[in-house]
Amino acid sequence: MSFFSRFVAIFLLATISGPLLAQTESAYKLRHGDSLMVSVWRDDALRMQVRVLPDGSITFPLAGRVEVVGLSTPEVEARVAAKLKKYIPDPVVTVAITAADGNQVYVLGKVVRPGAVPLVSPETTVLQMLSQVGGLDRFADGNSIRVLRHSAQGTRILPVRYDDLVKGNQLDTNVMLLPGDTILVP
Repeated sequence: MSFFSRFVAIFLLATISGPLLAQTESAYKLRHGDSLMVSVWRDDALRMQVRVLPDGSITFPLAGRVEVVGLSTPEVEARVAAKLKKYIPDPVVTVAITAADGNQVYVLGKVVRPGAVPLVSPETTVLQMLSQVGGLDRFADGNSIRVLRHSAQGTRILPVRYDDLVKGNQLDTNVMLLPGDTILVP
């Protein structure tokens, strides 16, 4: 193979595999409460809707309990297939996310529509979320809003100065939200 042919082959491989690698790295990672459709090709008995349990697992026939929290759907497919190999030669498993219910933010207090709100974008800010719940009611204390964020290190309280934000000030308090955050509006 000539130098030019090798160069073209390497260029084409990099062009094709680059986007695939990027998709894998940025793939949605499963969370507690997410719903999945798991199926095995050519076996209708092994097709079912499952929910990610609080312990981070799903239960699937023949495979039993499978840890899935923090994994992408291709990773879950591989885990389920590995467990099914005892019973089915070369199982082809498909996992589809049917509801990302574990990907929510909770808005409490003096807003128009308090409650759990799906986090549809990884770049949603407090202002955007407050607009999704209809905004603050007229008795809300906009500069006393707090975001509660739980992590392995404990709970952090992040201040939000809504009244200042809508005037174009204190922009650093427009916190980027994470799944599981709670917005408290006094």
